Amino acid sequence: MTPRKILTVFFFALVLLLGYYSMNAAPVISDHSYTYQGGVEWHEDPDEAYEIAQEEDKPVLVYYWTTWCTYCDDYDSDHYRDDEIRDALDEYVLLAVNLDEPGPASGLVQEHEANYPPQHVVTTPYGDEVTRIGGYADEETLLNELRQHTDDS
Repeated sequence: MTPRKILTVFFFALVLLLGYYSMNAAPVISDHSYTYQGGVEWHEDPDEAYEIAQEEDKPVLVYYWTTWCTYCDDYDSDHYRDDEIRDALDEYVLLAVNLDEPGPASGLVQEHEANYPPQHVVTTPYGDEVTRIGGYADEETLLNELRQHTDDS
């Protein structure tokens, strides 16, 4: 074998190895029961989320996101990894809806008129809208909103 053929084979083997590694090292965004934003487990099925909210008498935080939304990346890497925000999120039943593939939450997307990411909608355990946080909110604003609506409920 010539050195050129050896280099070509090595190059293709390296490309295949990198491809295999990148596919297996990528974070799991969804397992079709939950989605994992910022390391936090969010429900994907509204019926299930609202059933739990009613059982636990907790408000629901609906988070509308997409994979291409840069602000959603900020929520994922910063906001949801903040300890104070995580503590506030514990007071809610969490429901995340990917606007590109809303699945069983399609009706909720229309009801909330969620046509751009990111958006957060706080609802009662029975689905009545309490407030919404449209667009990007800094960590302090998000934390204050989260705390305000668990203190009031």
